[in-house]
Order: sequence, then C-alpha cells, then structure tokens
Amino acid sequence: MFEMSMEGRQFKAVEPQSAGLCPQRTQRLMTVLQAEVERQRLPGAVALIARHGKLALFDSVGALDPAAGTPMTPDAIFRIYSMTKPFVSVAVMMLMEQGQLLLSDPVAKYLPEYAAQKVAHWVDGTVQLQAVRQGATIQDLLRHTAGMTYEFMGSTSVQRQYAQLRIGSRKRSNAEFSHELAALPLMFEPGTVWEYGRATDVLGRLVEVVSGQMLGAHLDEHIFKPLGLKDTGFFVPPAQHARLAEPFARDPEGGVQMRMIDVREDVALASGGGGLVSTAMDYARFLQFMLNKGELDGVRLLGPRTIEFMTSDHLGDIPVNTGASRALLPLGYGFGLGFAVRKQLGVASTPGSVGTYFWGGMAGTTFFVDPAQDLFAILMLQAPNQREYYRILFRDLVYAALLD
Repeated sequence: MFEMSMEGRQFKAVEPQSAGLCPQRTQRLMTVLQAEVERQRLPGAVALIARHGKLALFDSVGALDPAAGTPMTPDAIFRIYSMTKPFVSVAVMMLMEQGQLLLSDPVAKYLPEYAAQKVAHWVDGTVQLQAVRQGATIQDLLRHTAGMTYEFMGSTSVQRQYAQLRIGSRKRSNAEFSHELAALPLMFEPGTVWEYGRATDVLGRLVEVVSGQMLGAHLDEHIFKPLGLKDTGFFVPPAQHARLAEPFARDPEGGVQMRMIDVREDVALASGGGGLVSTAMDYARFLQFMLNKGELDGVRLLGPRTIEFMTSDHLGDIPVNTGASRALLPLGYGFGLGFAVRKQLGVASTPGSVGTYFWGGMAGTTFFVDPAQDLFAILMLQAPNQREYYRILFRDLVYAALLD
C-alpha cells in the first residue's frame, strides 16, 4: 500500500474493499499485467485506481527500462502523448472563464494565419482546393471538428502533404508550426466531421497568443503548480532521467516499433497535442480535480458547470470519419472538449457508466473517469503497438473489480 504525499497533500491508500472493490479481483488486474510482462509482451506498467478520493490500487509491474533491466517503480515518468490534450483543453476553458475568449470565436480572430484556409474536395476525380464556407471556431478545435487531421491517420492527399512538410517536427516553435499548418488544406469543412488531428496543437499556440506566455510556462504556472503536479512538463530534467520509463527496443509482435520522442532535452515545439511527460500520481491529481468538478485541495481552477460542459458530448449529429478516427472513437461514444464521452450503457465493447470520459496516449498510457461511480483509473505503460489492447483490457478488469 502506498500513501503518496505531494507538498503536504495526500491520497489516502485504503484496502480495495473500503472503496467498494473486490480485493481478489483488484489483485487479478495486477496478476494479468504481470503475466503480460512474463510473456515479454509488456515491458512494465503502473496501475492506479481511485474511488471516493482514496487509492484502492497503486502498484507497478515489470521493468522501467527493459534494456537495463531496471524494475518499474510507481513514481516512473512516462511520455503521455495525447493525454496532454486534456491539460491544454482545461487551459483554454480557464481563459474562457476569465472572459478572454469565447468558444464561438473564429480561430482566425487570434491566429490570423487561419483566415484564408482552403479545403480539399474531390471534383471529377481530382483534388481541388476551395475556400472554406465558414472558418473553424475554438469549439471546433476542442472537439476535433476543425477539418484538420494527423499525417499518420491515413494516406489522403492532405495527409501526404502533412507528412511531406514534416508537420510533426519538434524543431519548430508553436508559432512556426501554426503558420505552416494553416497554409495546408483542410480535409473537411469545419464543423462537419469528427476527424482526430492536430487541432489541440493549434490550441497550444492559441493559449500562447491569448495569455502572452509560452505554453509550457503557462501550463506550469496556471495548472501544474496549483494542482501540485511536480513531474509533469515538456521535458525531463537530468536529475530525473533515471525515472523515465522506456519501451522495448523492438516490437514484441514483430511490427514496426514507433520511435518515441526524446524528452531528455527541451525542444522548440511544446506540443499541446502530445508533448508532455507525467507520472501516474501527477495524473491522478489532475483527474481528481476533474472528478471534483474543478477543484483540488482548496484550489479551484474551473467552475463545476464548466467541467460538466467539457465532459458532455459536443458532436450531436456530426458524423465520425471512417477508418482511424472511427477506431479511436468507439460506437456508443461522443466527444466533448478534450475527452471521449460515453453516451450509452451498451453499444461500446467495454463496460462503463453513461457520462464516463476517457482518452489515451500513443505510447500506451490511458485513463478513464466515471463520475457516476466516483471513480477514475490510470494505466501507464510504454508499449505503443499494443496500446489499444491494454486500454480495453484495463477497463474490463477495473469494472470487474467494482462491487457496489
């Protein structure tokens, strides 16, 4: 059992049954993860379950660095990739609450490079660029309906242009990135299709313009420090390098292993869509803040109604693009302002309450928050090619342990 302290603030560790979880079934979750380690399919992992503000599970298995054989530790630092997006979404909503922007504002109001965007249309078998009917709003960026994409999500002409320009390069500043992206065509008319893409990276630049601070400094001052997140940031300082979790050098199933970002040195791009590192405990503090509807340990960053607004479905009848985007947003889910949101008890292939919200990162980290059960859970690992399997497995095992 762990009782982790951060600057005097604590999550109290309790026996699983004190939080309404079955001890044997909670242990089974760790046993299953340990079996994956022994099969050499998973390098290592940290699992955390909190309910009613108490830690029912906080444990680690396997190796922190499989090449060195270093054991995994609960305070390991992970590249969280797209689990960066909820932090940036919260930063945008804080600016909204301060009256500095409206979600209905056009993106071009703050980032004028987006004022003359064009969208790629198929006309008579060829791609033609046409002026957008209506520019994307800040809400479109938050809910991924701004018409943008990711270069690794497919091979359309737009995605190939993203790739050719190396739009994901970490050598550009957020300002340089934003101008380069704005010059590329959109895949869809803004507001018409859910397509997962680089929209939150654009939000990172928007935060810089509106706040007058660089994104890393803004997040640190206004979110990380107030919530007591001491190991969350865009790079890992030398003194903490030994805590950085690493993947296998080669994919255990023979696939092409994703090259992980180097977070040991600061780089020009502070990617609002995927650049942060964090720990299970830091992220737990953030999720408890979300579950508490905007407050943690007497520090309030957002109003309760704003949290409810963020974690409601914002798609309505807007369709989800087929292919990779559909795989990321399962049937039965909509999307809010930074999170996938469960709309129905059934339909999806995993258990969960209506109103549960979740997201994950490309290297394998994942979380979900179930307000109806006063519960959240986090799985931290660096196994990019197996990420979807472990996300679903983890969800199944957590709900199997929940008894009341």
